[in-house]
Amino acid sequence: MKKVIKAIIKWIVRGAIYLWCKIYYRAEIKGLENIPKQGPIIFCGNHRTYLDPPLIVCTAKREMHFLAKEELAKNPFLNFLGWAFEAIHVKRDEKDVSAIKESLKVLKKGECIALFPEGTRNGLEKGEKVKDGVAFFAVRSDAKVIPCGIKGGTKDNKKVTITYGKPLDYSQYKGSKDKDVLDNITKEIMENIIKLTK
Repeated sequence: MKKVIKAIIKWIVRGAIYLWCKIYYRAEIKGLENIPKQGPIIFCGNHRTYLDPPLIVCTAKREMHFLAKEELAKNPFLNFLGWAFEAIHVKRDEKDVSAIKESLKVLKKGECIALFPEGTRNGLEKGEKVKDGVAFFAVRSDAKVIPCGIKGGTKDNKKVTITYGKPLDYSQYKGSKDKDVLDNITKEIMENIIKLTK
């Protein structure tokens, strides 16, 4: 019964967020044809505002678990969204083994996760090093990576556009622990994301 109630709540919340994005932000969604309907996927995009996570959740047309910093659970509304969309809370600035295991478990079941390589809002602008979490999960699973480019949704440009890029396949590096390999994958993913924001 709890699963049914949760599914209904998710459907209502997702629909409400979708309408809010379409009406208030005049959201334009591009590249949905690039998202496989089945199989594990790692969604990753640029991170500018609090709008970004719900925008991906409500437009990608795939169920997903969002990796989010555990501090967000302190905000009642964001904690509710985390519950509704089964967020995986991550401890920042340390290797969170439990979050890693949970994420890999989700991917191995053929489901999806989503995260931001920047690790924080406007990470690139702040000069922060891009995290290699996406690369780590990509080489330890059969998941393809879907880059997401988000632009707009700000005071200067309210209209928001999200573009889903073509799947990136790193299966040839499966199991690799080579830091250079992970860094190169991370660099390629970020280059794809940035291109989609132009």
